[in-house]
Amino acid sequence: MLLATGGYEFPGIPKITDLYKKRQWQLEHMAGAFRVFARKGFTEGTSGHISVRDPVDPNTFWINPLGKHFGMLKASDMVHINEQGQVIGGNKVAINAAGFVIHSAIHRARPDVHAACHMHSVAGKAWSAFGKPVDIINQDSCLFYGTQAVYNDFGGVVIGEEEGQRLVEALGKTGRVIFLQNHGLLTTGGTVDEAAYLFTALERTCEVQLMVEAAGLEKKIISNEAAEFTARINADPETLYTEFQPDFEYEIWKSKGELSKGEL
Repeated sequence: MLLATGGYEFPGIPKITDLYKKRQWQLEHMAGAFRVFARKGFTEGTSGHISVRDPVDPNTFWINPLGKHFGMLKASDMVHINEQGQVIGGNKVAINAAGFVIHSAIHRARPDVHAACHMHSVAGKAWSAFGKPVDIINQDSCLFYGTQAVYNDFGGVVIGEEEGQRLVEALGKTGRVIFLQNHGLLTTGGTVDEAAYLFTALERTCEVQLMVEAAGLEKKIISNEAAEFTARINADPETLYTEFQPDFEYEIWKSKGELSKGEL
């Protein structure tokens, strides 16, 4: 991570060896991500979900309960489910069926993906109608250089296992973000912080791209060399984790004790 200077290191992703403590740390950050998304206006009824792979049993994962506002979520609200979609721990309540299909397929196919975020955000929905990635036209869009995928086979609400599999095939082995045509955005990461920051950045990038398209002027695309260099500096897991911390810590401050960093 090259963000910091001045002779002092900025703390990055903590090294937590106790897997049960790591589980709690992840759940706290997951709850914080939901509150950030609520503040940024990504709520849309019962749509939208974040999943986090369980460090104790990596064949299972945690997801948000169905029908609870993102801005109210706490670590204790999260639901622990297995690969068959059965609730096995945590908050024993119903979950979003489409959310399970999408996230279970990703976690099974991509061992490197420990967290995934999908919201029905406004700019993401708007840009998804084009069925194409964003252009690399500013420094922030370089975060997505070489890692964008498109799933252009919208077949309605995702409730069938086969559609989840097709989505995973579109994401591929190295994709980090995917545009679900006529649907919205989905981002992934090694931590929920990384996936959540990529989502907020991609949503804003879609918003900027829509403004650029509306202007109708000639676009200047950043060169592959400059985009690759910028992505190498700004889009590594440690830097993306760090980029999310100001928003997360603001939610901790606002929560009056409901959220914590989870570092024990």
